[in-house]
Amino acid sequence: MSGAYSLDRAGRWFLNSGIQNVSGGVARFYRAEAGRNKPVSTEITGYVASALMFLFHTTRQQVYLDRARLTASFLCEHAWEPELGVFPYEHPSPSDESDHLGYFFDSGIIIRGLLAVWRVTGEDRLLETSVAAAQSMLSVFGSGAGYHPILSLPGKEPLPREDHWSRTVGCYQAKSALAWWEVAEITGDSAMRDAYLEAIADALSTHREFLPGTEARPRIMDRLHAYCYFLEALTPLLNRADCIEAYRWGLERVSLHLRDIRAEFVRSDVYAQLLRARVYGSQAIPVDMDLAREEASALAGFQAESGDARIDGGFLFGMRNGDIQQHATPVSTAFAMQALEAWRGDCALPPI
Repeated sequence: MSGAYSLDRAGRWFLNSGIQNVSGGVARFYRAEAGRNKPVSTEITGYVASALMFLFHTTRQQVYLDRARLTASFLCEHAWEPELGVFPYEHPSPSDESDHLGYFFDSGIIIRGLLAVWRVTGEDRLLETSVAAAQSMLSVFGSGAGYHPILSLPGKEPLPREDHWSRTVGCYQAKSALAWWEVAEITGDSAMRDAYLEAIADALSTHREFLPGTEARPRIMDRLHAYCYFLEALTPLLNRADCIEAYRWGLERVSLHLRDIRAEFVRSDVYAQLLRARVYGSQAIPVDMDLAREEASALAGFQAESGDARIDGGFLFGMRNGDIQQHATPVSTAFAMQALEAWRGDCALPPI
């Protein structure tokens, strides 16, 4: 851990660490104790497409746009299965390490990554794939009462819902509904816009039940990560009183739980998501500057400083009982660099 944040080192980690393979797919994270990457995740690849575009807009370095185009090409040419209308969970799928599954949440993240690249390159296939995938989210994952979180492929049967947040429905799914909002903004498709607004209405009615959601304190920290997705989903609607009230309540609850649990277990991405939520919600809710400074300082401390290029510049996953977990993760790095850039006032881009 370094304590001195560097956007350049974070960007170079994405480019040089090996977390992304030559075809453009991105591993879920780097396992330092095993010296190898986890398998390629289509969701994480979508996040990295957005992160690389954030780096391009922020630094104006062409290398990030070039890498983002490679990333988007992988998603369109290798990850997307048009016959199924699904991006399988990992690539290849199935494999020795992964069943053949499709996640509702992942679909929205991937679409938003493709659109982030499309807004600069204007490549037709990126928008065409995004629109097709957004329409498929509605039809393939729709249950008549919300959206199935996971489907077994190729039959597209819903998996039984389980206690873990990612395997059941919940307010966190609203972040993926942002893909519908973005498609609607581009295409004028009112059905997409209505689907997003319906997802927000459902999430507003249930979000207070999500926290703490369990008595197991480490799992509460994991749920804070997921709950922050709900806050992000509200950002286009912070001109509405009900959304502002929910956002304010959520900021307070996440902050309280984070500070209560962090001595035992803390995730760097929760620090990043909370700090980012404070800054992006500041149009409606004044930032608590003391809490935000503390969060920014703590978050910067998770950036790795190492002679090992597989780690250096990336943000490490978290800490348990004072011991850092040496997993360099694309999502933590993406959220952290955007949160810290937003905090110092150098970022006006939508949340990744």
